[in-house]
Amino acid sequence: MFVSPAFAQAAGGAGANPIMQFAPLIAIFAIMYFLMIRPQQKKAKEHKAMIEAVRRGDQVVTAGGLLGKVTKVKDDGELEVELAEGVKVRVLKGTLANVVSKTEPAS
Repeated sequence: MFVSPAFAQAAGGAGANPIMQFAPLIAIFAIMYFLMIRPQQKKAKEHKAMIEAVRRGDQVVTAGGLLGKVTKVKDDGELEVELAEGVKVRVLKGTLANVVSKTEPAS
């Protein structure tokens, strides 16, 4: 005969537990969550807290790489940053990359 006996057998594993079939998918999602999503959310939360804590006198770095000193904090999410003597620019708080040095609060 030309037909192999393997074709005549029933499909194995057809009645397997459906939870066990999705276990690898669930494990991959859990690994991705703990290795990628959770650290990214933590970093975003820290960045938001840093931006909210910016006040006058802080040395900041913008996303464009400009280093300056905050001279005014406005309510609508803007800062006035002095890049050099007499050179002031308005930047959005969201474009701050880092706060280099914090000023001490006035007592």
